[in-house]
Amino acid sequence: MSNASPLIAPVIALVLWTGVIWAWMYATRIPAIVKARMVLDPMMPRGEQMAQLPARVRWKADNYNHLLEQPPIFYATALALALLGDSSAGSVYLAWAYVGIRVVHSLWQTLSNHIPTRFALFFVSSLVLFALAVRAALLVF
Repeated sequence: MSNASPLIAPVIALVLWTGVIWAWMYATRIPAIVKARMVLDPMMPRGEQMAQLPARVRWKADNYNHLLEQPPIFYATALALALLGDSSAGSVYLAWAYVGIRVVHSLWQTLSNHIPTRFALFFVSSLVLFALAVRAALLVF
């Protein structure tokens, strides 16, 4: 056990989860490309080529892309809180809640992709992230 801020653990957890989704994406995408005998053409728009793959395969890639959109704001906010010396239970709870909701969001999107539920999970995770940002702002301003 190190003396690192307890806010670092949820950051690392979400980075590792992103790696899991990355691996899952390629574990499903590459076999689907081979099965479909797709010829990857760099001149064809990416969306058109990937649209040839089954939806369940595309969902993994979509989720991987989503993990590269909003979570970097989480990383910056959690690391800012850690640098500011915040190790409060509230901030740590919110950070883990964000990670947990994003994991559930990932599983939901990659397995069933029911959009209203997925949106609700995204909305709640955004509120949690906003609460973390407000906590950081209160420490800075």
